[in-house]
Amino acid sequence: MKFLPFTILLLACAMMVQGQTKKPSENVVITSEKNKTQVSVGENGVLYVNVSPKKAKKLKSAGKVSYSDFGAKGDGKTDDINAIAATHAFANQHELQVKADKGATYYIGEKERIAVIGTDTDFGTAAFIIDDTQVENNKAPVFMVSSGMEPFKIELISTLKKNQEKIEVSLPGPCLITVTNAHKKHYIRFGLNQNNGSMQTDIFVVDKNGQVDMNSPIIWDFDQITKISALPIEENTLTITGGRFTTIANQDESKYNYYSRNIQIRRSNVIVEGLEHRIKGEGDSGAPYSGFLNIGDCAYVTVKNTILTGHKTYRTIGRAGKPVSMGTYDLSVNRALNVSFVNCSQTNDINDRTYWGILGSNYSKNLLYDNCSFSRFDAHKGVANATIRNSTLGHMGINAIGSGTLIVENSTIRGRSLVNLRSDYGSTWQGEFIIRNCIFVPENGNSTSAALISGSYSGQHDFGYTCYMPEKIIIENLQIQDSNHPEDYQGPAIFRDFNSEMTDDTYQEKYPYVKTKEVILKNVTTASGKGLRISDNSFMFKEVKVKK
Repeated sequence: MKFLPFTILLLACAMMVQGQTKKPSENVVITSEKNKTQVSVGENGVLYVNVSPKKAKKLKSAGKVSYSDFGAKGDGKTDDINAIAATHAFANQHELQVKADKGATYYIGEKERIAVIGTDTDFGTAAFIIDDTQVENNKAPVFMVSSGMEPFKIELISTLKKNQEKIEVSLPGPCLITVTNAHKKHYIRFGLNQNNGSMQTDIFVVDKNGQVDMNSPIIWDFDQITKISALPIEENTLTITGGRFTTIANQDESKYNYYSRNIQIRRSNVIVEGLEHRIKGEGDSGAPYSGFLNIGDCAYVTVKNTILTGHKTYRTIGRAGKPVSMGTYDLSVNRALNVSFVNCSQTNDINDRTYWGILGSNYSKNLLYDNCSFSRFDAHKGVANATIRNSTLGHMGINAIGSGTLIVENSTIRGRSLVNLRSDYGSTWQGEFIIRNCIFVPENGNSTSAALISGSYSGQHDFGYTCYMPEKIIIENLQIQDSNHPEDYQGPAIFRDFNSEMTDDTYQEKYPYVKTKEVILKNVTTASGKGLRISDNSFMFKEVKVKK
């Protein structure tokens, strides 16, 4: 079976089910006695679900279950989370589809209860109200899309090399490999949210013979490995459709206490389609959110035809002791490969600075926006290969660090720059930028001195790795709508001034920055009529070759 079995045998007599078991992640015990079907809560929050043999036979014959089958009221007032969790637990056990009741409104209150999704689920047009005003555990998701397979340790692999094509291991099938080296720190953050970095991490896919999928290659040299594990990848695709979700926002103190009352996807080969998420009740203060769709430790996930909502931005005191805006997300992607967002948008204005950028990602590869309208694309702790096409990005634009190829095509960017290389992680991109058939509206049309590539690098901070600018930047058929500009505007710059102190050879970088070698321009036009120039800091970029 695809899911961890409960090993329940339905009996025709009034006996307890043989092999009664409990899946820890669900904290659910299912029995089958002749008395009525009911859901109750026992000690330590264990959910007890009794399904009469007659009811079980009927549900299995139908091939699907609904929340009302397990007592959900769907009246928008009664807390239905126990019934919802029970429904999914029974469906997972018998590989049944879950279908929400038409016209229902399910209220989910303060209880800590995770509904584990292991089978196709159709939320349909049903509404879900997630009330975050008072919760038992703000870190517990509401839904967890879970793999029925368990990760296992890999032995006898002590090192890895960047772009290594094969690891010496025999596996039961394709697996997602996660590797860490706790003795080496990467992403040692600089600035108002400074920190001491994170342990070296990589994630990639291999086949049963250990052959690495080079579309998502190993991106670091591992001189030693403290942990390496494999998670089997499901062959079948799990589909989640529909659902009208509304979060009643928390009113907590504005500090870093991330809420995760969300849908977490921890299974590979998943499609989410037609989902909507809205937010109401945001007040003068609030804790940030870690993404209503939180995708991690998985591969091959597609979110399409989905509507999301940006969260209100709150401020707090950062680690440097100064006020900072807190990142808060409706989309989050962490340690995930081949994740696509197709035909997606957000409910609020993508250019409204009241709301934070909708996506945050870390340790991911092959991210795609296709025909999306979002306030931001962002890669914090690196992305290997990203594509943005047929899309419009708002006030926060494209923010990224990483490696491989960043492709932006047939898109409109309304941020401060065409691409911003995040300075808090070293403004680093080891690879190439390809920008084609795009429109750049600097600062959404407000008066500004336009620059295509922005970032900042002093050369005095150790980020845990060598920092690079894109080796090659190709820009074709770009319209720069820079008609609104200051009086002293000299025309758009290819590069913003990354280091205003580096004006001659006397400036010494303790950690040298590897600069761009070549910029290729073809058919770049400006609304101002002013030509493209290299930078306000011509010294720093004096060795960059610009070909027109």
